[in-house]
Amino acid sequence: MREVFYLCKRNSALFLRDYSAVFFSMLSMVIILALMVIFLGNMNSEQIVSALAQYGGERDTAQDEANAGYLIQMWTLAGILAVNTVTVTLTVLQTMIQDEEKNRLASFYVTPVKRIKIALGYILSAWVIGSGMSMVTFLVGEGYTVCQGHALLAWTDFLKVFGMIALNAFVYASVGYLMALFIHSESAWGSMLTIVGTLVGFVGGVYLPMSMLPESVGKVLKCLPVLHGAAMMRAVLTKNAMEDAFAGLPEVVKENVGEGMGITVKASADEITLQNQILILAVYGIIAMAAAGWISKRRKLRDR
Repeated sequence: MREVFYLCKRNSALFLRDYSAVFFSMLSMVIILALMVIFLGNMNSEQIVSALAQYGGERDTAQDEANAGYLIQMWTLAGILAVNTVTVTLTVLQTMIQDEEKNRLASFYVTPVKRIKIALGYILSAWVIGSGMSMVTFLVGEGYTVCQGHALLAWTDFLKVFGMIALNAFVYASVGYLMALFIHSESAWGSMLTIVGTLVGFVGGVYLPMSMLPESVGKVLKCLPVLHGAAMMRAVLTKNAMEDAFAGLPEVVKENVGEGMGITVKASADEITLQNQILILAVYGIIAMAAAGWISKRRKLRDR
């Protein structure tokens, strides 16, 4: 596996040396954050406060607003992490497209190194950088909430989120490499990244909560890994915020809001467990990697 290590190191270094690529790989995070702060954050917070007020009784409106704001912040952070694991890993895989355009990939293919190892070099570099950047984003986001006076997450929650980020990045690195096998120019890959970056926020229920989407659309999204990846991170990051926001209310209220916000995902009437969500993501990643390996062995580069 020494060849895989050196290929991974080489691909990672090429990406990190391109500062513009690093910047634009994080641009989607900035866009989502701006949208949430300017438009969607207040709207979602107001909806939660209104839902709490419907149950009557004496409530502390100021505290409800603070709890709702914290809940939306953590919900948004989970969505940003889900988007990052997609967009950053795909941006790193642009190195493969550049190698093909400059005929470096053809040179790799005539070496004694097996094609599956070349494929793993690209996939692992995308996984490492995608995971690393998303973990940094998580630490920055958590640091921001702590500076606002909220409690620091438990260390076990940190480990869970790190593991979920790594799993998500693995899935999209594998899927992204499979997609890269069918795209042969940087311009086409850039166009594809634009489309994916635009759609992934909707597919993961980041721009709009699940309750605001048509039921038929929700059924389709439940078949895709992005929603489950975002949901599992939301469940961890919003756990304390949900308990604070809905303290003293029936459990069914919290369950309904959690489902509407995509924190929990249900198939029919049953909630999809964390174990099943991990399995769904793992299956997507393994199938994509297996397909990519099979296609790589039989792939013929186009003549230049």
